Amino acid sequence: MFRRRCTRMGSRADPNEATLYNRLAVLRAERGLSRKDLADALDVHYQTVGYLERGEYHPSLTLALRIARYFDLPIEAVFSDEPFDPMSNRLYAAPSRDRSGDR
Repeated sequence: MFRRRCTRMGSRADPNEATLYNRLAVLRAERGLSRKDLADALDVHYQTVGYLERGEYHPSLTLALRIARYFDLPIEAVFSDEPFDPMSNRLYAAPSRDRSGDR
């Protein structure tokens, strides 16, 4: 009888731990991927992607690196310990004025 080796992909978010924010839902939407598409590409269950997106699950370092590599982004562009600014703030922000000439 063979036992299947279980590799730990992360852990449930502990309410006493610092929050780990991510941009997974935005990145998926930008690329037109379903949760299942991303899960298949990462070799995880599709529910894992949902748990990660909702912050109910923290990825292992290995999984976080695989996710960043999949999106071809630095890990800090995908995960952060501080909330990300909404993309609309960057896209539709009023242009900053150079006030040095107003004196």
